[in-house]
Amino acid sequence: MSHSVTITRTTTSTTNTSYIVLNTGYLKTFPGILKLFELIIGAAIVGILAYNFNDYHGYFRKQEDLFHYLMGVTFMIGTFCLLLACLTSLSTGGIIAKTIYELIYHSVAAILILASSTFLLIKIRNTNIPDSFMVAGILGLVNAVLYFISAFLAHRSYRGI
Repeated sequence: MSHSVTITRTTTSTTNTSYIVLNTGYLKTFPGILKLFELIIGAAIVGILAYNFNDYHGYFRKQEDLFHYLMGVTFMIGTFCLLLACLTSLSTGGIIAKTIYELIYHSVAAILILASSTFLLIKIRNTNIPDSFMVAGILGLVNAVLYFISAFLAHRSYRGI
């Protein structure tokens, strides 16, 4: 009876002053790169909307902007926690990908960020507001696509494909 064995090499780095092991090899994997880009784009969205929070004569008090801002903050923090867990543990990246948590998280993130971006872009279509809101909406669409790709990969990993 033969069995197949998959061996994954992981690059780690340690410092002499602490006992924290960084799994830098995770950032070389496709899910790791996706999480990093999701985090960077989420930070850009939050930064753009936070910068314009009280600008433009109270425009930010509209529901679409607040919804997009809240979704950006929520999933930026969640993605940061997932990425940090995968970077500070040698086994987390491989284990968490096989659970249903990552599939549910990325699916919910993709749907809610897609909805918030769409609502924001529809609202600002015929109004005279700064271009930064348009940029935040488009970045949200890009982030939604990245979350959909992550959900697809999580689904494949969860099903063992």
